[in-house]
Amino acid sequence: MDVSLLGLGRMGAGIARSLLRAGHHVTVYNRTRERADALGAEGALVAASVAEACRNEVVFTMVADDAALEAMVFGTGGILASLPRGGAHVSLSTIGVALSDKLTAEHAKAGQGYVAAPVFGRPEAAAAGRLAVVAAGPDEIIQGCKPLFAAMGPSLYVAGDRPAMANVVKLCGNFLIASVLETLSEAIAFARKSGVDAADLLNFLTAGLFNAPVYKTYGNLIVQGQHEPAGFLLPLGLKDVRLVLEAAEAAGVPMPVASVLRDRFLTAIARGHQEKDWSVIGRVAAEDAGLTQTSRAAS
Repeated sequence: MDVSLLGLGRMGAGIARSLLRAGHHVTVYNRTRERADALGAEGALVAASVAEACRNEVVFTMVADDAALEAMVFGTGGILASLPRGGAHVSLSTIGVALSDKLTAEHAKAGQGYVAAPVFGRPEAAAAGRLAVVAAGPDEIIQGCKPLFAAMGPSLYVAGDRPAMANVVKLCGNFLIASVLETLSEAIAFARKSGVDAADLLNFLTAGLFNAPVYKTYGNLIVQGQHEPAGFLLPLGLKDVRLVLEAAEAAGVPMPVASVLRDRFLTAIARGHQEKDWSVIGRVAAEDAGLTQTSRAAS
């Protein structure tokens, strides 16, 4: 299939490579041209502008936050003005529910389709084609994009016909991951301060009751203190927690744990960890317990 991908951070670049590997014809665009050129050397077509990238009927976007996506869609020469009638914009980003509803309405006015299809997985999963995709929107667009979603990963969950439903699912998932990060951080700090070997504890727990990738992946990062290079930057985690709180408030749903997570992420940023992976809140929990990152137990 012919598809365009706008936004070539670590996730976007990995997705582009998975699409190319599956035999799709991929046009790429990024504000930093060097990232696009790197994919050009691997077989992608490099667009010089958003408008040029919108010549394909399906345009994927993978950007950091709501502001970046709004600029790409509504800016001069943006997607809304450049995508042909009948074309489809598929947003792979983690964005707010309100923005997703706005994109749905504005694309409909322009005679364009819109699908929200945020993904679960870190950059290494994007590059390996092992992401999980959550899609919502018009069924005919989702069905047409299935070969593209299959190139990204083996798991596709269709959440409904209102695009924002996929964003709700994604925010729920990221809220749960953030909650796991905090509880793992507290438990590991408690274990270390009490003289229990943290690595042995993690191996024991993830071999039984907590035998899940999220506990294994993030537990190892916390135990090893391996927060760089960032697979998912701490400020992006804070952004997602804020989006959860915003959407939950609009829906009339109290989420007190999300408020705690917001404050913990703010603490980590205040301590200078904004360039690190969001698993760095494990270091915050250790510091709160009077532990150094390398100590294994209380002295």
